[in-house]
Amino acid sequence: MRNIIILLLVALLAACKQSSSTMNTYKWPADVTPPRAAKEPKEFIAHGDKRIDDYYWLNQRENAKVIDYLNAENTYLDTMMSGTKDLREKLYNEMKGRIKEKDESVPYKDNGYWYYSRFEEGKQYPYYCRKKESLDAPEEIMLDQNQLAEGFKYYAIGGTAVSDNNELLAFTVDSVSRRIYGLKVKNLVTGIIYPETIPNIEDDVCWAADNKTIFYVKKDLTTLLGYQIWRHELGTDPAKDVMVYEEKDNRFYIGVYRTKSKKYVGIYSNMNQVSTEYRLLDAAHPAGEFKIFEPRRENLQYSIEHFNDKFYVLTDWDAPNFRLMETPETKTTKEHWKEVIPHRKDVYISNMVVFKNHLVLGEVKDALNQLRVINQTDHKDYYITFPEAVYAAFSFVNPDYNTNILRLSYTSMTTPRSIYDFNMDTQQRELKKQTEVLGGFKQEDYAAERQWATARDGAKVPISIVYKKGMKKEGQNPLLLYAYGSYGYSMPPAFNSNIISLLDRGFVYAIAHVRGGQEMGRTWYDQGHLFNKKNTFYDFIDCGEFLIKENYTSPAHLYANGGSAGGLLMGGIVNLRPDLWHGVVADVPFVDVITTMSDPSIPLTTGEYKEWGNPADSAEYFYMKSYSPYDNVEKKAYPNMLITTGLHDSQVQYFEPAKWVAKMRELHTGNNKILFKCNMDVGHGGASGRFDYLKDKAWQYAFFLALENKLE
Repeated sequence: MRNIIILLLVALLAACKQSSSTMNTYKWPADVTPPRAAKEPKEFIAHGDKRIDDYYWLNQRENAKVIDYLNAENTYLDTMMSGTKDLREKLYNEMKGRIKEKDESVPYKDNGYWYYSRFEEGKQYPYYCRKKESLDAPEEIMLDQNQLAEGFKYYAIGGTAVSDNNELLAFTVDSVSRRIYGLKVKNLVTGIIYPETIPNIEDDVCWAADNKTIFYVKKDLTTLLGYQIWRHELGTDPAKDVMVYEEKDNRFYIGVYRTKSKKYVGIYSNMNQVSTEYRLLDAAHPAGEFKIFEPRRENLQYSIEHFNDKFYVLTDWDAPNFRLMETPETKTTKEHWKEVIPHRKDVYISNMVVFKNHLVLGEVKDALNQLRVINQTDHKDYYITFPEAVYAAFSFVNPDYNTNILRLSYTSMTTPRSIYDFNMDTQQRELKKQTEVLGGFKQEDYAAERQWATARDGAKVPISIVYKKGMKKEGQNPLLLYAYGSYGYSMPPAFNSNIISLLDRGFVYAIAHVRGGQEMGRTWYDQGHLFNKKNTFYDFIDCGEFLIKENYTSPAHLYANGGSAGGLLMGGIVNLRPDLWHGVVADVPFVDVITTMSDPSIPLTTGEYKEWGNPADSAEYFYMKSYSPYDNVEKKAYPNMLITTGLHDSQVQYFEPAKWVAKMRELHTGNNKILFKCNMDVGHGGASGRFDYLKDKAWQYAFFLALENKLE
């Protein structure tokens, strides 16, 4: 009798579980027809090759027909995911609930003032504040971004710079989300914002030492490239400003800054991962002439830091992973450079921070960041140690030259960002702040690890993985695999509180450190761009297959995500291996490589020739065409996909993903969903408020969870 009761209870529990599972199965609305973009063929011919673009007309941002199509896509998305409305709200509240609403940054000292930003409960934007000499001094609110943002759907403050006498604040503002800024100046003594505004500039500005001269970068409004450096004298008509430098080569990005020593105003010109050039001006003589530090040349990169009567130079001259040099302040050209730290094949030197008595180098080895401290007097050095096997550590805000304290940031996939003050003499560290994660988060509930996948050509690709403890490798875990893999940008294994919403629902989250970044040094980047770009796609696919082989997941539960250039990666993998992924989210994806790179009027095109190639070169054209996601859409069954964009995107124009979606819809042979979300109010970086962007994140997570039938 007892056995019968037990069997009945087991059957009842199984039935309840099955019933619950059935109730939680997401029902995609049936008989809903997705939008179909009209086909208006446009012919392109290059190097004897003809391409037909049926959806080129979607690039007309002001065309009512285009806007109607984008709105129709948003309506279709709303309909298809209408059943996730409660889940999206729950996810949003969860993620928002982990944020400490009343919070402030760790103050840092610069020129007699402690600077910090803080948030008030319920406010979207920060207050920019300072206190004179002591943290016990009265607070001065320099900017209240909440007040400034009133009436705007988007409002971002770019750069800020305080004059040497501490009385004036120059700041830049973008209120459209096109990364086109306007310059304003506030008198911090009177509280008055001066009426003069300089529009159409980059976000970085700097003061000369006279407390009245400002240098800024003017933008070309067609390409959105900064191309001229101008000098403005406060109180004068901006129409009388003086141009001090013009960049003639549109492959270079330019900027202006003040050296940490305050002695110089610097102009840098940079062709990504290829060539650099600096010009310097004595900050005490703003009307003087900028002098070239070392003339640009192909395949010579360098960065500089002023120290006493010399400069430190970090360069790839005969050193792919960079080496450290020094040169007299009065003799800056290459023939005077003297080696301080030699090149190493297994260590990439990424940056340097100079202090009066110490020099700190950021280094990368085996996909881990290291901080190396060198004494300026006896040249003895050591590495700062950290407690976890997989982490990310960087120098943080360090404007003070005369200090033995290094401010550093430490994080891991289970450790929220922690700001330390590290005494470079005693090697003692003081935790100043760890980002507080609310909502019941317990670090000890999660585990992180590093795995190495073997790519098809034998390369070992690092993968950083995090999951909730208790995860079993039985091949049934939903797993979200993320990567970027371009421009030499290394993706740190950092903490992300939003991911907890997936981890707590059984997901594993992994970052594939694919080629195209520099996690394994300069060669890691060289093997992932130009004629090696496909390695980025192959590495990601091979990482996915490795995770399946190791029973972390299976194709029925494997998901992928990437944005911008990482969106190109998403386009590549769904063309190459559509069967490997159950769902893919591509954020603001760069997918129409040939057409975009053939149009020098499009923002970023000319500056990206060394990353992707120049279609004017036939070999580069045909290689790009061989992987360009838009050009390689075919009749096949694509995975479930959610593609996002912003109408005002300045980096990847909205029409690239719009065309891609239209073409996939036309040729898609399966029953999986292809959804498109176009935010009509923002650009590349999404919403400007600290909470608003979480709504977009909730859409993405709800998409994955709906596919997993995890609607709780």
